[in-house]
Amino acid sequence: MTERSNLRVLTWHIHGSYLYYLTQTPCTFYLPHKNSKEEGYGARTPSFPWGDNVISVPAEEVKNLEFDVILFQSKKNYTHDQYEILSDKQRALPKIYLEHDPPREVPTDTKHVVDDPNTLLAHVTHFNRLMWDNNSSPTTVIEHGVVDPGYLYKGTLDKGIVVINGIVKRGRRLGLDVFKKVREEIPLDIVGMGSEEVGGLGDINNRKLPELISQYRFFFNPIRYTSLGLSVCEAMMAGLPIVGLATTEMSITVTNGQSGYISTDVDFLIEKMKMLLNNPDKAQTLSQGARETALQKFNMKRFTNDWLKIFHQVVNKTYVNNNITESIYSESEP
Repeated sequence: MTERSNLRVLTWHIHGSYLYYLTQTPCTFYLPHKNSKEEGYGARTPSFPWGDNVISVPAEEVKNLEFDVILFQSKKNYTHDQYEILSDKQRALPKIYLEHDPPREVPTDTKHVVDDPNTLLAHVTHFNRLMWDNNSSPTTVIEHGVVDPGYLYKGTLDKGIVVINGIVKRGRRLGLDVFKKVREEIPLDIVGMGSEEVGGLGDINNRKLPELISQYRFFFNPIRYTSLGLSVCEAMMAGLPIVGLATTEMSITVTNGQSGYISTDVDFLIEKMKMLLNNPDKAQTLSQGARETALQKFNMKRFTNDWLKIFHQVVNKTYVNNNITESIYSESEP
């Protein structure tokens, strides 16, 4: 491993919650900033209590700084931003592309924008790595990690809670029709940006969300096709039973009868929600199972250890194509 223990990482502000969790890794993160609303250049937004290791840098000054690794998080970062703000020397640095999503166009035959044996393609779920055509790029999977707020579950409200940003704008993919169908029979509240359009509670500050959702009997995830949402991981960490569609990574995250219920049959899910509303004791049991799963699967120590190892392996060129996940997780603590 490199002698440097505090690696310098340049990345962009793409997904705020994920970036906040990522920056718990003991590295220094530099975020380019512009006085505009251009995607990726928000840097240290006021939404999160950023640490001192997160440094906002004017985009025009990036070329004058030294980094150890470049972390791309979007197609725009990779195809446009790096050529606008990085020097030739910086573009030759070790590179990672963090892919947050499954392929959109064709789930099984979409080629990733990165096709480079010298750029590590890091996926956030095993489903995503399976579905993308990763070309010649080496790949790894680093599953989500979320901050532990403690076991908060109360379940006193005879309702379910949904947490989705932009459900109307994003439509069927995020399960707008499923949400509406279920709400005809099950009392549901929804929070998130734009949720007011469907009678929701609007956007809630991330730091207040765990306590809010802990009042609800269960967490409902109507999303058809996206990565495993951080909101699901956060809900499980707070101790909420999960009810949702058995698609993408959800199919291996929630265990029926242990941490909640998943199915591709919406009518089955409605029956389980009715049962949970009528049986708080069962919901309490599932709550404990969800919490135990989250502590094992999504704990921050595992997450930050994995990222730190990835950064060091990329800087030192010690990873092996398509075998890097095995080398990481064999050393990770549960």
